[in-house]
Amino acid sequence: MWRNYLTVGFRALAKNKAYAFINIVGLALGIAACLMILLYVRYESSYDQWLPDSERIYQVQATWHEPGQPVTRSQNSPFPVRDRLKGGFPQIEALTVMSNGQTVTMRDGQAIFLDVASVDPSFFEIFQLPFAHGDAASALRDTNSIVLTETEAVKAFGTTDVVGQTMSLGAGEGKRDHLITGVLRDLPKNSSLRLAIVYHYNPSDYDWLPGAKGWGNMNQQHYVKLRAGADAAAINAALPAWEKRTIAPQIIDGKPSSQADIMDLELVPIGDVHLGPAQSNALRPGGDPRALATFTIVALLTLGMAVMNFINLSTARATQRAREVALRKVLGARRGQLITQLIGESLVLTAFAMLLALTMVELAVPWVGAWIGADLEMAYLGRDGMLVPALVLFASVGILGGLYPALYLSRFQPAAVLRANKSSAETPGSGRLRTALVLLQFAIAIGLIICTSVIYSQTRYVETIDPGYRRDGLIQIDSAWRFAGDSSRYEVARREMLAIPGVVAAGRTNLGLAATNKNILAVRAPGAPEDLSIGYYGIDTDFLRTMDVPLLAGRFLGDQYANDRMLRPGYDADEAGYAAVMAQLAARGLNVVVNRTAAALIGFQSPAAAVGQTIKVGIDGDNMIPSTIVGVVEDTRIRTARDAIEPLVYGYDPDRTDQVMVRYAAAKPGEVMAGLNAVWRRFEPEIPFQGRFAEDIVAEVYEADRARGALFAAFSALAVVIACLGLYSLASFATERRTKEIGIRKVLGAKVRDIVRLLAWQFSKPVVLANLIAWPLAWWAMRDWLNGFDARIDLGPTPFLAAGVLALAIAIGTVAGHAFRAARLNPIQALRYE
Repeated sequence: MWRNYLTVGFRALAKNKAYAFINIVGLALGIAACLMILLYVRYESSYDQWLPDSERIYQVQATWHEPGQPVTRSQNSPFPVRDRLKGGFPQIEALTVMSNGQTVTMRDGQAIFLDVASVDPSFFEIFQLPFAHGDAASALRDTNSIVLTETEAVKAFGTTDVVGQTMSLGAGEGKRDHLITGVLRDLPKNSSLRLAIVYHYNPSDYDWLPGAKGWGNMNQQHYVKLRAGADAAAINAALPAWEKRTIAPQIIDGKPSSQADIMDLELVPIGDVHLGPAQSNALRPGGDPRALATFTIVALLTLGMAVMNFINLSTARATQRAREVALRKVLGARRGQLITQLIGESLVLTAFAMLLALTMVELAVPWVGAWIGADLEMAYLGRDGMLVPALVLFASVGILGGLYPALYLSRFQPAAVLRANKSSAETPGSGRLRTALVLLQFAIAIGLIICTSVIYSQTRYVETIDPGYRRDGLIQIDSAWRFAGDSSRYEVARREMLAIPGVVAAGRTNLGLAATNKNILAVRAPGAPEDLSIGYYGIDTDFLRTMDVPLLAGRFLGDQYANDRMLRPGYDADEAGYAAVMAQLAARGLNVVVNRTAAALIGFQSPAAAVGQTIKVGIDGDNMIPSTIVGVVEDTRIRTARDAIEPLVYGYDPDRTDQVMVRYAAAKPGEVMAGLNAVWRRFEPEIPFQGRFAEDIVAEVYEADRARGALFAAFSALAVVIACLGLYSLASFATERRTKEIGIRKVLGAKVRDIVRLLAWQFSKPVVLANLIAWPLAWWAMRDWLNGFDARIDLGPTPFLAAGVLALAIAIGTVAGHAFRAARLNPIQALRYE
């Protein structure tokens, strides 16, 4: 019996090759899209789950809710956590600290940056990473030891067998040789850790800076491993009380204040870090669970469109098989047998589509993986194998897609069908179902087109919006920490930079474009009962002019004003020396510049009203320094368009600057960059040159949005293709079924254009009605997405109307060919039909 079913099924497909091709290709496209998204979702959800005992490893995260500032969720946590947390919770089996940064080395005569992670010995107890050479017990046995990854070992020595060799790292006085005591196997890309060179963590490295070992030092990450059976939720519930007991309050300007009031610690499972809400200070770019959910929905909708095509084409083609079904019933076939046969045919067709879809995915995986920077792998077996999901998808699509056509065909009545000219009769209701499915298909396609248009427009808008400074002709040079302070080296280098043809200005800052870190200070307005939290930029006297930030009132900071310059203790100062400098600064006072938003937040009615007013600014936490506002500048969008305009205080603080901004005009950008590189190498030969154009920095910020737009565009195109495949086939069946009607209309005087208009309108009506479904849903989805931006486009009618017109044009173009051929048929041939 099954052999007969398969034979009939193959013959049915071979009889109408166009139908089989359209159905198989449409299904394959939908299944391939669904499998690819499923592969990506599983990859994004698998971060760090490959680690041994990953279910017991947690990251200590900090959430800051400072007054006047948006909530900040950070993967870093305070310095004292390392020494204090484990003693407060016996459920913790082990705790480790990791501090990430960069070092430099010389390779092939060129200075290059290398990522480094300083960890304590317990790191390898918690993270049981595989070693290619050496082992965890002997690695990092002292502060001179380092561990490399395989990739770094090959880059530096050409081999991974380098245990016992030395590697020179650092620059200037900090340059020294380190002994290699182990080589780690490269971590997979689905890891929240980023390791290249691993140092031995040394807490004494922080002794030189007062306050560096306090609760305000957020420059490290902490991880804990809980004992078997320990409840992380119980620890999280007890953490607020522990913070109150452990963090000693500070007296700031006579008022007690504790960081426990504005900071919450939390243990987060290592497997949830990548997709979690805390992405500040992440070692690798985090994932977006909302985007994953969106792409999953879109993939399912695309698959649904392919299944709708299958149902539409099966029911449309059913009338051609009505006589066959009727004869089978007359010869004794039961309805259950017919349903089994027809679902079997659906499974055969779905099997072909699945094979084609798997081929598409196999070919696309390397390209897509390279595009998104992921180790995507199409494995069929194992924990992440795709065989079971593919089989489930195959069975679901085959049965669900064939169930209604099977029920529809099997209910034909033999007497009615075998009557003359009834083999092409339409079953009541099937036409309405096909119209509804076409309407739903185009609603999905129109919605995706609208979303693509809005995402593209918003991305273009945020890249070109006025940021409050002049972005064109601007270069940012990072890692310029040796140009900080009163460095005579910087002054000489600055003169040489200004001598480069086209360079007109250069200034320094501690926070560059698209910065993710923040310096937040307590600011007290005159007579205000509560302090405000306001961002702080350390700059030199040339920074604001270099950025071309408009001055609204007052003046810029300058060397000619003694109180403009921030006083800082030397790096070798002890706590007494630090306190003495802060006392001198408090007695002398400080001049600052604020932006428009900060002036309004403090309470001044206008920029001019703020000039000359004295506020108190908390320098380094607990030192409230009387500060006079000498200037107010325009707001700038230094970060991203997602962030609200930040209230800022600018201080002349060159000791805290480590980035140089260079302005050029009337010059070739490439030649200016080459000139800056040459100057840099003369003054900093041991540190790599990291100059970038401002436009490139901004483009990198919105790269994820552009990728999301490209993915939506791809799905939109796929949805339109699938919809058009179904519409093309339906138009073919419809025109064939109405051949006699068309002949009669022509005999009665209808012109070709009248018949084309009639047939085109038949398929245009559901496309027009599809807008009524697509528009409100797309508006709701895009409004929610745009609300994530502080600067955003208006969600006007243009993308909705354009998408509707485009879909209608595509639909008319799809059916016009069939309609035109049917309208040109000779009426004599048409009237001989059937």
